Amino acid sequence: MRYDAIIIGGGLGGLVAGAKLAKHGKKVLLIEQHSIPGGCATVFKRKDFTFEVGLHEMDGLHSRDMKTKIFRDLGVFDEVEFLKVPEFYRFINDKYNIVIPHDPQEATDILLKHFPEEKVGIDAYFDQLLNARKKIKQAKGKKENNLGEFLDGIIKNDDLKLILLGNLGYFHDNPYSMSLSYYSVAQGSYYAGGGGNFIKGGSQKLSDYFADFILKNDGKILYKHIVTDIIVENNTATGVIYKKNTRKETESIKVFAENIIANAAMPNIANQLLPSKYGQELDNQIKNRTIGSSLLSIYFGFNKNLKEFGNKYYSTFVYDKSVKTQADIYLNNKSDYKTRSYTFIDYSQVDAELAPKDKSVGVICCIDNISDWDKLTKDEYRNKKEEVAQIFISRLNELIPGIKQYIEYYEVGTSKTIERYTLNPQGAVYGFAQLAEGMPTPKIESIENLYFASAWAETGGGFSGAMYAGYFCAYSIIRKKKVEISEPNPKTNTININNSSNNVIIHDAGNVKVTINHNKK
Repeated sequence: MRYDAIIIGGGLGGLVAGAKLAKHGKKVLLIEQHSIPGGCATVFKRKDFTFEVGLHEMDGLHSRDMKTKIFRDLGVFDEVEFLKVPEFYRFINDKYNIVIPHDPQEATDILLKHFPEEKVGIDAYFDQLLNARKKIKQAKGKKENNLGEFLDGIIKNDDLKLILLGNLGYFHDNPYSMSLSYYSVAQGSYYAGGGGNFIKGGSQKLSDYFADFILKNDGKILYKHIVTDIIVENNTATGVIYKKNTRKETESIKVFAENIIANAAMPNIANQLLPSKYGQELDNQIKNRTIGSSLLSIYFGFNKNLKEFGNKYYSTFVYDKSVKTQADIYLNNKSDYKTRSYTFIDYSQVDAELAPKDKSVGVICCIDNISDWDKLTKDEYRNKKEEVAQIFISRLNELIPGIKQYIEYYEVGTSKTIERYTLNPQGAVYGFAQLAEGMPTPKIESIENLYFASAWAETGGGFSGAMYAGYFCAYSIIRKKKVEISEPNPKTNTININNSSNNVIIHDAGNVKVTINHNKK
């Protein structure tokens, strides 16, 4: 069977692309190496706890947000419930314990109480975020500042800068290399959109919805299968070779399509999937790109509802006392786990449905580096995970005294874990790092009908970026003009060229009359 589109990978980018194409009647085949859809938008279960793999909060979902359009188009709001997160984040270091609301005016008022002398800088910060797209348009053609330089230019107080960067780990690990434009759009979406959102029951609900949507619209999904090659013929992507994802030798199968959508890490596409000639071309384009950071996660199941226990906050960002300035953030993200800054998310603060009523789940997250784990034996790896878990359990007990006694279950996920389940090199959760130098989006000009739809594509990482990439990719395919050229008619000296618009143009090409029929679909 020949398909309209084959999608390599079932992360959010691939799922959204598949759902949109299936809605428009396209024959879709999605091939996913894992046993479930979603990539980082998944959950896993231990005992009676459901652990959220990736989502802490989702930005946007206001009337101007692209995700709102996507979700309405694909009927998401009818089946998936989104819960408003109570506050943006709580920031703690050795000097401050401050809660930042999602409302920009409320956030401004709170920051002014602590830093009244920084009014001009605080106003400039929110002006940049709330008018991000306008600012980007105005700065077009100019050298872009990085985030750190921007903050240094508007604010003098180092503590205020750190507070504003409390959730930097949502995007990157270093303010002095972070793209100001990317940060402004992403961070501004939380403030402008009326707050963050959590998917009730976990992000698997969203992934499962998109997968079911594909199936209900006559698409096909193969789980536990992995694509090994993209077939390129006459400079056109025409199909893939796949097999069962198992250690045993299995039969390789070829399947063909009009379009190939890669919801996969771009380095893997270059080095593993494409024929060498084209892979080298892509590799040359991305060789100077920096792979983004990874995350360490410690998942906790508590035999107590933490909200009832006395914890009041959904997300708490704890900066170590060694972090005095912006320049210290990157160094700290590579420091010992005893001092590395971290985040604690308490899902009991919303009706998450991740645990029984009298219990709750939470997660500690921090920036992680594959170099901390990749040269360990199995025993060394297991022992180090336990050591790191105990370090953070002690640190969490310092943050919330007495919480340690309510831990019923815990499990550690490292950058190696993410690499294993998503195949992202180095466990990168955000794809390429969004750096200020604004590297161009890779595109293999010599290959037709190959599309990128993942966190590694133009729209960047996170749930939002992946979904945008998938939707735009599908939209491009749907709108693509399919040209059909007839054989010359010897009786009328005409050639009919049909494509997808709504005009009729007639050309006289010498002795041959050429008629182009644009049929709007």
